[in-house]
Amino acid sequence: MELHGLGDPLMLERIDRLFACGAGEHVDLPQIVVVGDQSSGKSSVLEGLVEMAFPRDSGLCTRFATQIVFKRSKEERIAVSIIGDRNSTQEQRAEMEAWSKEGLQSLDGDAFPNVHQVMGLDPSDAASGSKQTFSSHVLRLEIAGPQQEHLSVIDVPGIVRIPTPGLTTKSDVALVKGMVLGYMENPPSVMLTVIPANVDIATQEIIDFAAELDPAGDRTLGVLTKPDLVDPGTEPRVVDLIEGRTRPMKLGWHVVRNPGQQQISDPSINRHELELNFFRNKSPWNDIAEDQVGIKSLRSRLKDVLSALVRWEFPRVKQEIEKKLKAAQMSLGDMGPERSSPHLQGIYLTDLASRFQRLVSLSLDAKYGADRAFDKDPSLRMAPAIAARFTSFSDDIGQYGQEFAFSSPDDPGLILEPTLAGDPQEQAPAIQIIEPKIDVRKLHDAPLEIDDLLHPSEQLSSSSSEHIETWLRQVYDTSRGFELGTFGGHILATTMKRQSSKWTSISLGYISDVVVLLHRFISAAFSAVCHDADVMSALVNAMTEKLTQRYRTTLDQVRFILEVERGGMPLTMNHYFSEHLDECRQKRMLEAMSNVSFSDCKHGTVVRLQDVVQTHPMSNADHIVKDIHDILQAYYGVTLERFKDNVLKQATDYFLLSGPDTPLNLFSPTFVSALTPDEVEHIAGEALKVKRQKAQLGKEITSLSEAKAILIRG
Repeated sequence: MELHGLGDPLMLERIDRLFACGAGEHVDLPQIVVVGDQSSGKSSVLEGLVEMAFPRDSGLCTRFATQIVFKRSKEERIAVSIIGDRNSTQEQRAEMEAWSKEGLQSLDGDAFPNVHQVMGLDPSDAASGSKQTFSSHVLRLEIAGPQQEHLSVIDVPGIVRIPTPGLTTKSDVALVKGMVLGYMENPPSVMLTVIPANVDIATQEIIDFAAELDPAGDRTLGVLTKPDLVDPGTEPRVVDLIEGRTRPMKLGWHVVRNPGQQQISDPSINRHELELNFFRNKSPWNDIAEDQVGIKSLRSRLKDVLSALVRWEFPRVKQEIEKKLKAAQMSLGDMGPERSSPHLQGIYLTDLASRFQRLVSLSLDAKYGADRAFDKDPSLRMAPAIAARFTSFSDDIGQYGQEFAFSSPDDPGLILEPTLAGDPQEQAPAIQIIEPKIDVRKLHDAPLEIDDLLHPSEQLSSSSSEHIETWLRQVYDTSRGFELGTFGGHILATTMKRQSSKWTSISLGYISDVVVLLHRFISAAFSAVCHDADVMSALVNAMTEKLTQRYRTTLDQVRFILEVERGGMPLTMNHYFSEHLDECRQKRMLEAMSNVSFSDCKHGTVVRLQDVVQTHPMSNADHIVKDIHDILQAYYGVTLERFKDNVLKQATDYFLLSGPDTPLNLFSPTFVSALTPDEVEHIAGEALKVKRQKAQLGKEITSLSEAKAILIRG
């Protein structure tokens, strides 16, 4: 840091006004901090800078920090005020503002009436325990006059080494130490460390603090007091320190000679003449450079230091104020609007519901670029997740849904997929590699509040290796009646129910996963639109019962579809059933005839009529079993496609996504309008903690907004 003289008074004026508006509570401002032990002579140094005597035994500058601001003006005047700390209530700030005094002519006891009471301190110096002994509020002294030049310093209470019975306690010692270190730790501050010259500097705790916080000595200016009390013969040690031969610091050392107790009480003694005579005539002090001795040169030096400090830090201060103001405004905005009355609470909840429904609409339409919330939480991307889960459901039920693998007409042992309805083209037999087992649930971390109503995780094996026609023969033999050359309709119903027995686990596992995806979306959407944890928790509690009921209704709908498709008589009007059944019979006939066919150049491949009769003699029961197989395969394929469509259209779409009573449209403006006033208050009423946070942010925004205006307008 380079020193270039006084610098821009307007810039210094702005920094002082930033302190006055409380910006120093939120942004590190450049300042000179006066620190030292209680017996270091710090108060006398301040009196010399102020050129006024502080009232003795007033507690001024000993129990709270004091900011002293010098300004040039046409008339001499003194103003005193209190800058409340960040924890001050509105009532306390109003009381402090009312206490402010202007137009004072001196700093006698009448200038500070009731200052201790206003700061919440014990009015006496004794530690009674009923009130605090020290305060974190700041007393501001503004001294103006035609001979003043711009300067400001902050004096903090002196370091208390040990408790004094009846005056200070252990907690007071710790409190003062924390207060002093808090000011010293401020990076853009210069520490004016006041130390008696007649003591060993190695024993001074304040020097240890400064060395720890500023090891390079870039922002520490040492001030030695009481040179008149230095023991004879030890003066060279002090001179070496002042002239930088021991413990050098970039800002250097300065020495002042304060009046003694008797001299203070003698009005005929002039402080400056006393000090001037001492440094002119007393050896070895008269050999020290003039700009390093005396209170006047110290004051000039402090102006240079502060000017350079402000010039260096001013751009950063502007950036920090802008940054902190935006952060505070964003934090207050995230906490939602004011909701101190039932009307405001209703408006707040209605706005939350509207923004929630907007996210629902954007998510279902897959318009993920329309809101940045979709980039922050993948759970909000609901449509692709549900579509992917339905695809896996379709694959799983197609591959694992049948209890027995259907056989091929040309190879009774070949495993085939059932022909899918809607595909009239002939399908070539194909052997598929199928995993031995699948899990009907793909999502295993369901929220606890809905876990009980979901279908449990379950593994299913692939289709039975037992030949399907063996099973069908057993069913026929144990279920046949007196039919001749045919079979009863109940056999098809029985076999269909057994063949589709895995549908239950696969479909309920699927819909349970969709419910989990939906519930995750709802939770993520709540978090995206509501940043108040208490409100969100109350909303969830208010909606959980109705949400779970809608989830339960959806699962019941899947069970209903299962009952319709797997129970009762097999029925269909789908023409693909007849077409597929014809295909199966034609394939069997074609395969049977292929072994006795021959090529005739004129007529192509032909079969003799007698061979048609004698080709593949089977018993009546065998014919019936093969008919049962073909009819079951045709009906299974048609029903499977119908079942998947119904699960998708009814359970997934209507009951969960787009119907009138889905979980997604539960939290809506209509839901809010139906709440009772007590319910609205319970959900949206501000907790005491939130009120305090909002009040604190409001004060911070007010202070920083005023600071920003000071920087812009000057």
